[in-house]
Amino acid sequence: MALEYSLKAILNAVSHKGKKRMIYDHGALGGMKSLYLKLLFIAFPFIEYALIFNPSSFAFLGIAQAIIFYIVFLSVIMIIIFVMAMRNNKSLFRKIEPVWKNYFPDIELAMVLSSGVTPYKNFFTEYAKIVDDNLDDKALQSALNSAFNRMKEENRDLLEAIENARNR
Repeated sequence: MALEYSLKAILNAVSHKGKKRMIYDHGALGGMKSLYLKLLFIAFPFIEYALIFNPSSFAFLGIAQAIIFYIVFLSVIMIIIFVMAMRNNKSLFRKIEPVWKNYFPDIELAMVLSSGVTPYKNFFTEYAKIVDDNLDDKALQSALNSAFNRMKEENRDLLEAIENARNR
């Protein structure tokens, strides 16, 4: 059973004032805010520094090994941060996709949120134009439907190519 989220909550989870978020915000849907995840990402290198360069570890390792360990583990931390951000985004995507289909049954959420070339690549530009109007969900859905129709018309060739590729 999928929870029902408002269209505004969904859009706030994936964007901030009309600009696409790099790390989606579960806080808009009652989960953990992306701010806490970002703070954790910032804290990781400092935690590592404290673990490697504290007096007991540093005396055991020495300066050369401590620096090498710091650099190696920092690259591991960057990989962990990337994986955590991707899992966070995928988790939110799975949470909102069924609800998105209720609002826009013929628009794929993956195409809307994609950073690549899709028929809806201008979605966040269109949404930024109407985000400050404080529309209710019905008016927002109507405004987004007309924006989607404009984008479909502008990118008709791309939509046809995608449809042809799917039908093969």
